[in-house]
Amino acid sequence: MRLFPSKLLIPVALSMVAGCTVGPRYRQPEVAIPAAYKEAQAGWVPAAPADMIERGRWWTVFNDPVLDRLVSAVEVSNQNVAAAAAAYAQARALVRQQRAALFPVVSLDGSATRSGGGTSTSRTSTAAGGRSGNNVELSIGASWELDVWGRLREGMSSAQASAQASAADLASATLSAQGELAADYFSLRQTDVQLALLRDTIAGYQRTLQITSNRYAAGIAAKTDVLQAQTQLANAQADEAGLVRQRAQFEHAIAVLAGKAPGEFSLPATAEWNVVVPDIPAGVPSTLLQRRPDIAAAERRVAAANAQIGVEQSAFYPNFGLNASYGSSASRVADLFGASNTLWSLGLSVAQTVFDAGAISARVDSARAAHEEAVARYRQTVLAAFQSVEDQLSAAQVLARQQEFRRQASQAADNVEAQMLNRYRAGQAAYTELVIAQVAALNARRALVQAQADRQTAAVALIQALGGGWQAPGQ
Repeated sequence: MRLFPSKLLIPVALSMVAGCTVGPRYRQPEVAIPAAYKEAQAGWVPAAPADMIERGRWWTVFNDPVLDRLVSAVEVSNQNVAAAAAAYAQARALVRQQRAALFPVVSLDGSATRSGGGTSTSRTSTAAGGRSGNNVELSIGASWELDVWGRLREGMSSAQASAQASAADLASATLSAQGELAADYFSLRQTDVQLALLRDTIAGYQRTLQITSNRYAAGIAAKTDVLQAQTQLANAQADEAGLVRQRAQFEHAIAVLAGKAPGEFSLPATAEWNVVVPDIPAGVPSTLLQRRPDIAAAERRVAAANAQIGVEQSAFYPNFGLNASYGSSASRVADLFGASNTLWSLGLSVAQTVFDAGAISARVDSARAAHEEAVARYRQTVLAAFQSVEDQLSAAQVLARQQEFRRQASQAADNVEAQMLNRYRAGQAAYTELVIAQVAALNARRALVQAQADRQTAAVALIQALGGGWQAPGQ
């Protein structure tokens, strides 16, 4: 008894392909978003998600040609970025692999054999009853798994979401490497200025030591003044050596971020540092949810986990397959395509798991738990992003005020140092007072340089927290 007439197989199969899809419909997780940033200037407002907006060359706001050249090399040479790009390529290939499963698989088979046999062992005669013959076969077949319950489509959706997450990971790795290089570069330039200040101070300490030695030789100053001058000079020279070491480490880090071996890379030292700290403009969207690639990656992983639930739930239902073949068998190649030698078949197969001791249910529960985990990670990523922005907005405001105080303190300390040196030369002040004034002046100068570098580093961190800049779309 024929259950499915051959004329009805194809219509039935096509109707099954258009069947329903199991699994939950994807909805982006809800996150409580504040109306405005607590630490923001007036005019900052949240914006809608659009992580694919072009981030642009955000580092150019610092107006440093050397930094522009170094950061531009990150996308080309940085190995972490290259690894993320390779992972993205793998994810895209997986999408193509999943998409291919929606189409039939066509195969071509062919064979040729010659057989013979007999009952005699004589080498000179053919055995009675011995037979020999040829057989040639050629067939083409196709198999197609009918995606009745949407298992294959959900698998492709999961792969697509994972590929989009990998693309966001690539953007995140690129932004992270760029930001780290910019921060290291500013630290290196800060060290250059610190070294220039310290070397000028060392030269001044050497002059002071000479003055103190002359006063001691003339019987005007005590031996302790000379010893204090020597101690002060030696400590300053030790600090210089420490800064040289720090500069080398920053230079090595920049080389690796730029994709070069430290031995093949160098940045000339300079005491001329163009300290540009970009102002945060008012009245533009915060772009936090627009351009944060880590938020986009987390959201896409939620979508991938949601699709995986449908993949696992489809195992509750039977699998349908369509198989077809057409071929021919003959003793000669010339007779292979004769109508009397052709064979064909067309069939529909059904497979259903009857008992698995709850394995399918366990996989569905596991997929649901993985989805809940992805949702929690997404929400935590958003919260951490808001925290990062609030931190950097607060830092930008505080550091701006702090730099002005450091500038005032440095000017006052310089004046005190100059006055104390004149008083010491005139014999109106003890050497200890001069030492205190000199140390205070050096510390104030170095603190001012540190405040300038901190403002630049905080600006880089804020740009990263906002996903790659604060330029509004279309500007």
